[in-house]
Amino acid sequence: MRNADKGLEMIVVGIDVGSKNIKIVALRDGEVAARVNVSSGFDQAESARVGLEKAAAELGIGFDQFDFAVATGVGRKAVAFADHVLTEVAADARGAVELDPEARTVIDVGADEARAIRIDGGGKVLDFAVNEKCAAGAGAFVEAMSRALEVSLETFGEISLESTESIPMNAQCTVFAESEVVSLIHSNTAQKDIARAVHDSMAGRVSAMVRRAGLHGVVVIGGGVAHNVGFVKALKDTLDVAELRVLPHPEYLGALGAALVAADKAAEGASIADEA
Repeated sequence: MRNADKGLEMIVVGIDVGSKNIKIVALRDGEVAARVNVSSGFDQAESARVGLEKAAAELGIGFDQFDFAVATGVGRKAVAFADHVLTEVAADARGAVELDPEARTVIDVGADEARAIRIDGGGKVLDFAVNEKCAAGAGAFVEAMSRALEVSLETFGEISLESTESIPMNAQCTVFAESEVVSLIHSNTAQKDIARAVHDSMAGRVSAMVRRAGLHGVVVIGGGVAHNVGFVKALKDTLDVAELRVLPHPEYLGALGAALVAADKAAEGASIADEA
């Protein structure tokens, strides 16, 4: 990536390399100028390059004309052209406090992993917990269950809000849970009640993780699963909080945090150059 030139606008980028999707946020002089979401595919490095080229095209610049690039996510080390790598926890914390300065407990639920982070008013990480061993606490779990019910993911979230029945799900992994859902279908259990049971089960796992990190102050949620209204309600109820704030463009939380760190580092580099 190029170095910032004195007098020119500063354009930086954050790249969140997830197991399913790669999210990219580009900042121009501190403002979001582009958001790009591409499939991770089999070659994360190549997919990240394709996503970055799309972001660059939206900005009207070349692929190598970003002042600084920071990569985060499970595949962050695959992005060889990044100037710096950042943990998912640090990226989430930075992005969350930027989007909501009142945030003190940050929850990020993606396709295959969920995180809970306790932060202070400056976005410093005080403690965190990660659920990375079981997809039953992440988005892939809900996707699998919605397929079992043969409804769209959006519909799956919406119909669960109509349920008035609480049905416990005992399965501890996606494979067994899917079998349990099939059994409920065969016993003529209403779709809305099954959907609620799935969300309640997932919310129980995520809430336990949140409590390990420390539930404190204003609670916010990011990650793609934050778009699922059924899960958000189930998690709010399980945590027993007055409010669970869904962050804007939640799936880009990590990428935004990485981009903000990129802006800091680009500014530091420019300051050093000016001093020299």
